[in-house]
Amino acid sequence: MRLRNAVAVVSTLALGAGAVLATAPAASAAQGNRSLAKVLTSDGNRFDKKAGDFDIATEAVLAVVKAKPGSPVAVLADGKTRVTAFVPTDRAFKALVFDLTGTWFYKERKAFAAAASLGIDTIETVLLYHVVAGKTLTAAKVLEADGASVATAQGGSVTIDVLDPTRGVVRLQDADPDDVDPATIPRLLNLNKGNKQVAHGIDYVLRPVDL
Repeated sequence: MRLRNAVAVVSTLALGAGAVLATAPAASAAQGNRSLAKVLTSDGNRFDKKAGDFDIATEAVLAVVKAKPGSPVAVLADGKTRVTAFVPTDRAFKALVFDLTGTWFYKERKAFAAAASLGIDTIETVLLYHVVAGKTLTAAKVLEADGASVATAQGGSVTIDVLDPTRGVVRLQDADPDDVDPATIPRLLNLNKGNKQVAHGIDYVLRPVDL
């Protein structure tokens, strides 16, 4: 499905995204309050030539929060709220844009611009599909959830399929049956571990609908 049609389909999901985080269950164990936003912007918050970091994801979060200050995406900057995020690398976003447009953008800035053309509501929906609200799931806990369907802040769910327990690699089966399901990247597990908000890098973007 090309970009124009993808926008129409994904945007229909954005209307119900806002209420999910507010209803997430509270957790009791004390942990640090450093937010994922601080971790994702720790490299200077700029586009670069590193395909394995999170510049495009970071810019997407910032764009949503700027356009919609009340967006539940802003929870990523609230370190007191328990969140687990599966964060696509820059290469993952480039692959998504290529799939939707037929063009591979080598520069991160151009890839981000192409992704942003989907519209803020669509970007918000896709980002929320990568967030598990109310839970701090370390890599070990994710492995324990093998075969489980995990609810996301977007309202849909992903299914955890353990591929390599020794290295902590799991596949996340999303709502698009035709795409390549993302997998966690061993060197990018447990980002921000020790805090209420934890993230794991993934090699493709999760899709909340069949694109």
